[in-house]
Amino acid sequence: MSERAEQQQLRVVVADDQAAVREPLAAVLALAEDIDVVSAASNGREVLEAVAAGPVDVVLMDLRMPVMDGTETTRRLAEQYPDVAVVVLTTFADDDSILGALGAGARGYLTKNAGRRDITRAIRAAAAGQSVLDRAVQDRLLATARAKTPAPPKRDLPADLTPREREVLALIGLGLPNRGIAEKLFISEATVKTHINNLFAKADIRDRPDAVRRAIEAGLA
Repeated sequence: MSERAEQQQLRVVVADDQAAVREPLAAVLALAEDIDVVSAASNGREVLEAVAAGPVDVVLMDLRMPVMDGTETTRRLAEQYPDVAVVVLTTFADDDSILGALGAGARGYLTKNAGRRDITRAIRAAAAGQSVLDRAVQDRLLATARAKTPAPPKRDLPADLTPREREVLALIGLGLPNRGIAEKLFISEATVKTHINNLFAKADIRDRPDAVRRAIEAGLA
């Protein structure tokens, strides 16, 4: 492998307390040309040790682990190693787990129904500073937002948003991933990403969860 290719590789720590999950997952991720699994940890303390030994770009984090759970580990990483992105991969999609992990600083949240392609995509997105949420997680966030604000006041969007950008925001608010938006609007995923980048900049939207909230506030979802 060339030195350039090595420099572009994402250094990933896989954390899961079950060896039957951790080891096959690490092996499968290692098949991706741009991912280097530098450590496989069974608890949060081992994650922190691996990151301290670094360098590490992304931690794929289970939530329920002994010694130190994934939420506390994520919080410590956010405080001590803010450049390390955390993507949660767990069987739990309840409000406490989701809000706890995202509040601690996780950049992505997937359930273990996610396939290898979804996981590698989330790792790459997190390393690039983007947020990726499982469809079930987006649904829970929407349900929670609606329960807390049954009739949220409308918050106007910038007047310079194009009709297509409003459509894309509405579909994000409905929980569709980029691929789903592309299929719905009969455009390419690259075009969807361009619309998302533009509307995020115009509406001062930070990430996908923030976009869901803005879509709800604007009455689009």
